[in-house]
Amino acid sequence: MVGTSGEGAAESAAALDDAAFTLMDVWSRAHNASDVPVPSTQLRALFVLERGGMNVSNLAGELGALVSSASRLCDRLEASGLLTRDHGRDRREVTVRLSADGQALLDRLRRHRREELTRVLASMPAPARAALLWGLTEFHEAASKPGSEGGSFSMPA
Repeated sequence: MVGTSGEGAAESAAALDDAAFTLMDVWSRAHNASDVPVPSTQLRALFVLERGGMNVSNLAGELGALVSSASRLCDRLEASGLLTRDHGRDRREVTVRLSADGQALLDRLRRHRREELTRVLASMPAPARAALLWGLTEFHEAASKPGSEGGSFSMPA
């Protein structure tokens, strides 16, 4: 068993890396089986915008992208009807927001992901599911602490 003082962290990181790859595979299967025809880069932007509207510069910062790239991404999402642009009193200030169709798309994807996760979790013993949930909750809290690399991350529903 790994202690809490950091001992065995490298072994835990390797196991987590393997498990994360498997989780991404499950999510990928759910995405491919769903009717969500949006590339992962666009989905990431939609999930960021689900937290609330923002200007393109802030979206670029959240995505770790250039403002020009984020602007083109928003152009594509707007053309697809997945986001809207609200012009403020100052026409230079534009807020991009998730549209109703964008929210519906994320809801469908989330439903497909949860169905796939439910299928996998149902095959696990209840104590293992409880331990997994506990561990993931602790991981999320540790990664979300101020000063950690994931400090600004909020878990999507």
